Amino acid sequence: MGLLQLLKSQFLFQLLICYVFLASGLIINLLQICTLPLWLGNKQLARRINVRLGYCVSSQLVAILEWWSGTECTLYTDPKTHHLYGKENAIVVMNHSFEIDFLCGWAFCDKFGVLGSSKVLAKKELSYIPIIGWMWYFLEIVFCKRKWEEDRRTVAQSLQNLRDYPENYWFLLYCEGTRMTPKKHQISMQVAESKGLPKLKYHLLPRTKGFWVTVQNLRGVVAAIYDSTLNFRDNETPSLLGVLNGKKYQADLYVRRIPLELVPEDEAECGAWLHKLYQEKDSFQEHYVKTGRFPGPTVTPPCPPWALVNWLFWICLLVYPLGLFCYKLASSGSVLTIVASLALCSAASVGVRWMIGQTEINRGSNYGNKEAPLNNN
Repeated sequence: MGLLQLLKSQFLFQLLICYVFLASGLIINLLQICTLPLWLGNKQLARRINVRLGYCVSSQLVAILEWWSGTECTLYTDPKTHHLYGKENAIVVMNHSFEIDFLCGWAFCDKFGVLGSSKVLAKKELSYIPIIGWMWYFLEIVFCKRKWEEDRRTVAQSLQNLRDYPENYWFLLYCEGTRMTPKKHQISMQVAESKGLPKLKYHLLPRTKGFWVTVQNLRGVVAAIYDSTLNFRDNETPSLLGVLNGKKYQADLYVRRIPLELVPEDEAECGAWLHKLYQEKDSFQEHYVKTGRFPGPTVTPPCPPWALVNWLFWICLLVYPLGLFCYKLASSGSVLTIVASLALCSAASVGVRWMIGQTEINRGSNYGNKEAPLNNN
């Protein structure tokens, strides 16, 4: 292990990274709250401002992935269509198998200039969490309760609100509904067998109703589906904690562009189309396992520096006052103040560990763990 790698693995540096992210995130949340009056007078301007503010948060995580850990992602895609990426609205259908797949999805967005405006279908509970959840609220992220009768109307309305969005965006959609685990996969394949559907080896059955509602409400403003399949070399199981430790991962992402007009409008036909898509995704993963690569040519898009620039800006802005505070604290000689500060740091470290733990596969939601037959929605 080199000296730099050793430093990256030290908890003090990880705590500093988390401090910068938390402090800057709260500042940005406050600035987003300040845009509330602007929504009444100039909604589109408020949206554009929040896109930039949202980028200041999410791009820090991309910078940690790409510049701190050095993780690289090889893009497999058709060179004839890849020039359209970032220049059109799209629904990105991703597999949900890894702890950091959301980070790789954001890095994909960042390479084509749509990170700040990217959307996702997320659990309603996340909207109450400071920084990410509050940022998403101002970015008009679509939230759901995972109760179809309630979600059908609210999700459709949220999607309709995006039809006049002023900037290009990608809607990242995890149609499996939850991150895959062996137990969830077993239950999902029991459902497949009961419904006479082909079994999948590397995916859960997709939730067709949510996909159909998304497609129907974004027709006319979204140009294509980006079918995206992610995997990591050497059978690695990447984690957010590994990224914070500076561990480098080698990711491969296979993306194919499918014009939206090829997706059927009828709900049943759309569901059958999605099932067929996931059977094809499964075959791509099988090809990757056997050969170590996805089919087709590779493309190397430029890595924009703005995520790093933004991260360094917040580090310079926030680390100096922290150092000044620590110096004054040490020179004060007050035992009570020092103990209180250490207790605060300990509480912060516990909070950070808790946040990291929520990304771990074995700490994921129980959605899809029910032993009873699941409604495929």
